Amino acid sequence: MELLGFDLTQLRILGYVGISMLLGAVIGIDREFADKPAGLRTHMLVAGAATLLVALSKIIANSFYSQFDPQILTANPVRIMQAVITGVSFLGAGTIIRRSTKEIEGLTTAASILFATAIGIAVALYQLVLAIGSTLLVLVILRVIGGFETWILRKQEQIQSSDE
Repeated sequence: MELLGFDLTQLRILGYVGISMLLGAVIGIDREFADKPAGLRTHMLVAGAATLLVALSKIIANSFYSQFDPQILTANPVRIMQAVITGVSFLGAGTIIRRSTKEIEGLTTAASILFATAIGIAVALYQLVLAIGSTLLVLVILRVIGGFETWILRKQEQIQSSDE
């Protein structure tokens, strides 16, 4: 059903964008609790944008295929993902700060932004189990492995202070 350019495909895509944003929110909430510069809204917007851009690329490709000879016009969906990842990488780079020669902050935040992009792409490709499972894995890494990393740093500090 098409009315003024509206069809049910648009509602389905909007639903998938919403799912991506919810999954991005899960990661973003963790980053908020960790008091990181890219938090809830950033991760939601990145995940949602990735889904929307990939979905639009499929619509564009289908539109061109219906108007032109498919042998003349080829669409490479990997290029769309490359463009999305490149754009998000610049966003992630903005979160990285070098404090000293040994102290760099924001790498995990940049990685979580990139991962939110991948989750958004997975949702756009209708890989919901993969997207949800990946979101849970990100939480395990940020919380459990992050806690283990903190424990290791404390042990290193204790060893260094006892050596002095």
